[in-house]
Amino acid sequence: MTDEAHPELLPLDLQRRLLDAIRRGASMEDIADLKASSVSTPEAAIQALKDGNARFFSGNASRPELGANERRAQIIGQTPFAAVLACSDSRVPVELVFDQGLGQLFVVRVAGNVVGESGLGTLEYAIKHLDVHLVMVMGHEGCGAVAAALRPPEVNAQEPVHLQSLIGKIRPSVQHLPTIRDKKARMREAVLNNVRHQVHVLRQQAVIREAEESGRIKVIGGFYEIGSGAVDFLVEAEELTP
Repeated sequence: MTDEAHPELLPLDLQRRLLDAIRRGASMEDIADLKASSVSTPEAAIQALKDGNARFFSGNASRPELGANERRAQIIGQTPFAAVLACSDSRVPVELVFDQGLGQLFVVRVAGNVVGESGLGTLEYAIKHLDVHLVMVMGHEGCGAVAAALRPPEVNAQEPVHLQSLIGKIRPSVQHLPTIRDKKARMREAVLNNVRHQVHVLRQQAVIREAEESGRIKVIGGFYEIGSGAVDFLVEAEELTP
């Protein structure tokens, strides 16, 4: 499949420039430069994710796959506009949820979208070396890791040691939930609290704090509803307060 056969996969102006470059015998470096992200601010990055998710949950995803020349150009480098810390749950395919293609998102996945040492280092790399404009922590409906954190400590004590450690990073965010009788609503609130908590943890890290204070990036949260495909964005301060 080529972009000439599927022109709807690219913005019209970019499609024309790419086709013109290919016909001129452009190098992979030239094509890579043309494909550099047009998203240059945190606000534009948020809007790009919102627009992509709207296409996804409405059934109008563009599935922005690349042609052969563009795939080869990916060898030169990557220019993702956002980094997403998401859960490893197989029902949460981040690029599909936001209708983004190769090279557009830098994704870290770990059960419970928990901030750990390796994940933090990965996000620091994205900020320092890939010039991302946004960091999102995205939880999701029915998260098993969050559900585990809601169990009694003696139950979790029977889990393997590393899993206990992961659950322990979620537990502070769900210890003081308000009384909610509806199980689904209580679970949603637990996931949202964990997202807020992980955002708070990220913002304590020097590299992330400095980048956000300078306006280079914004750190936000999200909640993916598996049933509908929609993502609720947590952007404002009051939405993110633990």
